[in-house]
Amino acid sequence: MRDYQRKLLDFATEIGALRFGNFTLKSGRCSPYFFNTGLFSSGLRLVHLARAYAHGIQDSGIAFDVLYGPAYKGIPLAAATAMLLATEHGRDTPYAFNRKETKDHGEGGLIVGSPLNGRILVIDDVITAGTSVRESVEIIRSAGATPAGVVIALDRQERGQGERSAVREVEDEFSLPVLALLTMDDLILYLEEQGADAALVESMRAYRSDYGV
Repeated sequence: MRDYQRKLLDFATEIGALRFGNFTLKSGRCSPYFFNTGLFSSGLRLVHLARAYAHGIQDSGIAFDVLYGPAYKGIPLAAATAMLLATEHGRDTPYAFNRKETKDHGEGGLIVGSPLNGRILVIDDVITAGTSVRESVEIIRSAGATPAGVVIALDRQERGQGERSAVREVEDEFSLPVLALLTMDDLILYLEEQGADAALVESMRAYRSDYGV
């Protein structure tokens, strides 16, 4: 596990964005953990999250020209990550995001920020059903640009309705790499490194075994 991943996990645990216990998910599954990126809701908290995104993007080696944040959750992620790429990695990266409805006055259009030119890296918090990615790919291609990949905060590594995970479905459908800053395997490793209660670690492993890919 890389240093930026441990720092993100430390901070997420500190602010309660990562919690362990019993949580009923929308799918009806009872999960031993819950990760809520919505709690990165202050300037300092967003800096911590964006720093992890910037490190992950740099380490990934994915070649891209513009960061694209789908409305709404992707908007602050794209802006903040572009700032951290510039200030901490010397990489002045253009970023853009979409409006939910096309504006027909003023500057008009669907896209705010940088034009979608070249290779576009989509940045979001999670992938669930893949709907947001599908919409983003359509917008990017309609602008004459090329999707370069997707970066998310967490891959739960769980099966969806079929045998594949939502992340794997996106990778297969669009032939795009998906970079996850953290995976469930990382969470298990983190708990072991922290000397967490053995019962908690076992519950995580059991969940991974029952629903994982």
